[in-house]
Amino acid sequence: MSRISGSSLELDAFDVAILAILQRDNQTPQRRIAEAIHLSAPAVQRRIHRLEAGGIITANVALLDPAKVGQHLTIVVNVDLERERSALIDEAKKAFLAESGVQQCYYVAGETDFVLILNVPSMGDYEALTRRLFFANSNIKRFRTFVVMDRVKTGTALSLDKVPGVSAAQ
Repeated sequence: MSRISGSSLELDAFDVAILAILQRDNQTPQRRIAEAIHLSAPAVQRRIHRLEAGGIITANVALLDPAKVGQHLTIVVNVDLERERSALIDEAKKAFLAESGVQQCYYVAGETDFVLILNVPSMGDYEALTRRLFFANSNIKRFRTFVVMDRVKTGTALSLDKVPGVSAAQ
């Protein structure tokens, strides 16, 4: 068993196998998971509840194709702040969180302060977003836009190959 950093929850190979299946399809019936990993369905159910209660499983969501719901443009934006005081950083985080076009937001170390992943219907919508989010904020020093030409790989699944203390084979 392995204790996960920041959690009192310990994972074993069964937990890792359950997580791998749920990352591929979180609607997989528990009886099918049980058959695949050689546990009973009630044991799988108890483990899933423990993983949810322990904060390892944080959400059960449907992943959508942005283009099929009218979000035709994916844009990556690097944002640099003018001043980097904690209150101003928190203000920027709050603004990015509140903007529906921001799909992902990362506060990063390095040559830029934030990396945003945006999904918008059109360049006109992106321009309106830039006016609201960047030009109207006096603490935004600069932003650099990268328009995604092709979604080569996207996903949310985490690699479970090297969970500390858990052997890959069960």
